[in-house]
Amino acid sequence: KLMSLALQPLITPKLVENRAHLKCVYERPPSRQPLHYEVLWSRLSDAGAKEEIRRDTTQQPFSYLEMDGVHLRLGDTVFCTVTAFMKDTPDQQSLPEESSGFYAGIKFLPESLQIAEDGKEHVLTILSTVPITCSGNDDSCKITLQLSTEDLGKTGQLVGPPNVALSSCQVDLHALPCTASGCAAAALTVTAVTDFAQDGDRVTHISARAATRSEPLWRGYTPKDVQVTVQDLPTGNCYSFTDPHIITFDGW
Repeated sequence: KLMSLALQPLITPKLVENRAHLKCVYERPPSRQPLHYEVLWSRLSDAGAKEEIRRDTTQQPFSYLEMDGVHLRLGDTVFCTVTAFMKDTPDQQSLPEESSGFYAGIKFLPESLQIAEDGKEHVLTILSTVPITCSGNDDSCKITLQLSTEDLGKTGQLVGPPNVALSSCQVDLHALPCTASGCAAAALTVTAVTDFAQDGDRVTHISARAATRSEPLWRGYTPKDVQVTVQDLPTGNCYSFTDPHIITFDGW
């Protein structure tokens, strides 16, 4: 049987004829006879098991898989596993080599935040790892995301006034050529609201929802929320009483 050939499969996003695809590329090892490759595409199920999507047999050092919103959906983590064999001896195969998991969808960076009630701004990046398709209308090569916040107390119960402030409640992800870092990105700032209340550390979820588009791929897609933990800080107090006496913020 063939030894390990160091095929090193890698998944990259590609836009083909205005459709989002994933491309599995791998090294073509030197060989006296032309090699054939079996490429197994799979994804992680909700239970964490790998589900087969498709198998390809090809002589090319790559394989494409379309993100059609049915067999492969946004939010999936995808793998490709490659095995090489010779045409005359298909029963003698190389050791299968699996790519790293590729998350196909929109994600926040960082995936969670820990901030304090100190007025500082924290940058939150929204990244699309898949190509943004164009619908054919003017200025339509973008995805518009509506952002919202939901405040949850320590116990996860909905509480009080807003705990964080966003610099924008809507961002646009414009189509760009895909690179190793992604296919589109936008940034906003997150600031903890100083509420002058000793209410303990609180948790807020930031969620995004894609505006309605006609493509099945984007229909009803909701990225994973970002969890923001806000550390409560003590605030100054001043008092005035009787004739009057004044106690200032610094305690005098």
